[in-house]
Amino acid sequence: MLRGLKGSLQRRMAGWVRKRQGLDALPLTLQRRRIYILPTRAGIAFGFVLFFMFIAGLNYANSLALFLTFLLVGFGLVCMQQCHRNLLGTSLNTARAPPAFAGGTGRLELTLESPPPLARYRVEAGVGYDPTGLADLPAGERAQIDLPVQAAKRGIVQIERLKLTTAHPFGLFRAWTWVHTPLEMIVYPRPHGSVPMPTDAGRKSGQHAATEPGADEWMGQRPFRDGDSPRQVDWKAYARQAPLLVKEYSAATSELRVFRFEQLPQIPTEQRLEQLARWIVDAEAQGDRYGLELPGVRIAADRGPEHRHLCLAALARYE
Repeated sequence: MLRGLKGSLQRRMAGWVRKRQGLDALPLTLQRRRIYILPTRAGIAFGFVLFFMFIAGLNYANSLALFLTFLLVGFGLVCMQQCHRNLLGTSLNTARAPPAFAGGTGRLELTLESPPPLARYRVEAGVGYDPTGLADLPAGERAQIDLPVQAAKRGIVQIERLKLTTAHPFGLFRAWTWVHTPLEMIVYPRPHGSVPMPTDAGRKSGQHAATEPGADEWMGQRPFRDGDSPRQVDWKAYARQAPLLVKEYSAATSELRVFRFEQLPQIPTEQRLEQLARWIVDAEAQGDRYGLELPGVRIAADRGPEHRHLCLAALARYE
């Protein structure tokens, strides 16, 4: 009963806050009117101790006890002001949720910034009520917080609001705010299955894509790793102060494959999608060109990280 009452109060409060603040656009700087603050359990206990100290000081007419009580009251008020200021002015610059595979844990990447001249310490963030990430923000610098997001099954995970909070310093008060910036995380089907990978139905198995003899195809760039040849480094990009990147090419004699939903008629829908995801991941790793055909969806053969995402996202959004 108490749990149901708590959930009802939380939903009512969340609706009131959303109506009061509206939708937020990033980048966002936290202003005074949207920051809430209350004492923590330690702060409430601290308040009770001060109350009993005050009563005892009055009862025994002990001026030293009263002086200590008022001194600690002033200390508590300063803690409250410092806690509120630790969150005030903090900027949330970006929030993105990279795709994840079903059955695992995705992540939400937040970029926070502390405008000068103040540093912010122990700023916490979370998707629900409990914070799951923490960062210290030096003055004028940025920091990234990665929050775990459960990806139990394929589809689209809606992240409607984020919580930023802090209890710095001393943990007597907690200041927090809600950020309503709707985000989506695409959850791919789990790559699973043992059915052999098909080739294009229009050609014999093992036939290669037709390209110019001896011509390698441009695949993109990736960060430099130990053992890479200096000839593959993109020195022009490095001269423009870009990170050290390596050009990637793939052999023009790669397989051409078309993965069709109808190729797996004896398997339930979710297992079909998992098998198609397995084929897509394997084909991309081998450097093959591949396409995808679902009921109402047709993706032409290609390869590369963007094409892989396009195909896996189509599987995630299926029905």
